[in-house]
Amino acid sequence: MHYMVNLESRLEEVRCLIDGGEYFSINRARQYGKTTMLHALARYLEDDYCVLSLDFRMLSHEDFESEASFVSAFAREVMAAVGGEDVPAGILDRLKAFADGEQKQAKLARLFICLSEWCRGTSKPIVLMIDEVDTASNNGVFLDFLAQLRGYFNQRTTRPTFQSVILAGVYDIRNLKQKIRKDSEHRMNSPWNIASEFDVDMSFTAEDIAGMLRDYEADCRTGMDISSIAELIYEYTSGYPFLVSRLCRILDEGFSHSGKLKFAGEVWTESGIREAVSLLIAEKNSLFESLSNKLEDYPKLRNVLSELLFKGKNITYNPDDEATDTAVMFGFVRICDGYVVVANRIFETRLYNMFLAAGEMQETEIYKAALHDKNQFVQNGHLNMRKVLERFVEHFDELYGDQDRRFYEEDGRRYFLLYLRPIINGTGNYYIESRTRNMERTDVIVDYCGEQFVIELKVWRGNAYHERGEEQLAAYLEYYHLDRGYMLSFNFNKKKEIGVKELRIGKKVLVEAVV
Repeated sequence: MHYMVNLESRLEEVRCLIDGGEYFSINRARQYGKTTMLHALARYLEDDYCVLSLDFRMLSHEDFESEASFVSAFAREVMAAVGGEDVPAGILDRLKAFADGEQKQAKLARLFICLSEWCRGTSKPIVLMIDEVDTASNNGVFLDFLAQLRGYFNQRTTRPTFQSVILAGVYDIRNLKQKIRKDSEHRMNSPWNIASEFDVDMSFTAEDIAGMLRDYEADCRTGMDISSIAELIYEYTSGYPFLVSRLCRILDEGFSHSGKLKFAGEVWTESGIREAVSLLIAEKNSLFESLSNKLEDYPKLRNVLSELLFKGKNITYNPDDEATDTAVMFGFVRICDGYVVVANRIFETRLYNMFLAAGEMQETEIYKAALHDKNQFVQNGHLNMRKVLERFVEHFDELYGDQDRRFYEEDGRRYFLLYLRPIINGTGNYYIESRTRNMERTDVIVDYCGEQFVIELKVWRGNAYHERGEEQLAAYLEYYHLDRGYMLSFNFNKKKEIGVKELRIGKKVLVEAVV
């Protein structure tokens, strides 16, 4: 309500579609700013258009039971969305009759004749916006409603209709159609095939976030470095609107892990943001609950995410592949250079935690070993990462030392994260550096009580490759302004030398562990 990203440029993009008479869908993941966009758009258009802003959440299950009940509910919501002075008296009386169920033949065709006459006589073109169309996902009457919209759109030169129609929801119409009909009754032609592409980027940039923070700083005077704080918030969220807003709210409330209120100057800092990220990842909220539910409902989606997270598999985006298309639709992933990547660091860590918290994972011997060891690694509030690696090497060799190459490549990294999680859980966080996630190499960044640790996890590919990895790690330490880094190599060579050693590359210290 008080501090928002400036949506002006996005609203102008959407208005261009509306001015052009386009019909389109805004399909984005949960809590991605769809409703906020529609509310802002209604205000933005009010001088030139009559905007009917509806929300299908206001309709009950019974409203979708039959054509008559839907017509009545739709007319009721239209009347609630506009003032009486905006509707010609005759049209208003007919809408009221539909809403009150007085029309003996309350058919969609009759409702649309009424709406068409309204569109013919109005001084302002009418824009219809419907939020939460997912509510209609299991109801066949909604397809008939879409068919009426399509029919009038195709005949708009002779039968006046809405200037533009916008449907907003998580699912696109193809997915709605699949949920309504049985597999044997699917049709290839969608009743919403008239829709134009909606490619407006609704995520926030670092500049968007900085603009919002400038408004906040003008009121609160925290002394924050607005540019660097905005960049850091963007690094963790990739501009996902809910995550940006929620993170800023946690920072504004100023609570630490201990529950003590902190001063604003302590909160709006790099360490404050890391602590806020930790609190956000650990909390229960509707967005995370939705993500968790989707993993249960879509097993193929779960498999794709597991391969992406733990195996470092490069997955090419294919819109015809149900699993990857579903992952994009629900906001788990985004498309980068044609490949599927996890949407943001916060989702990534939460997803890792979901997978690693699964019952079968916590029954593994390596997880039990971590629980047994967890009190050994923190001295005076500092995490001893070298000791973490030493103990992991001992346990891993004892438990899995005789496994084959495939085990190292597909499960080694999973077991390190499984070992790490209970050690830092509740106090620290970890995320994967997306630029280095692949089948051969993964960099894990650990935040713990204001300190950062970079651990490179890699599969052994020979000495030359290993030396290049050391140089790359040294470069990453420079990027993160760190003097010490860590490397964990999974080596399937029978003559490997297991253990942990330290070496210097220039001014950097590398702690190398081999299992």
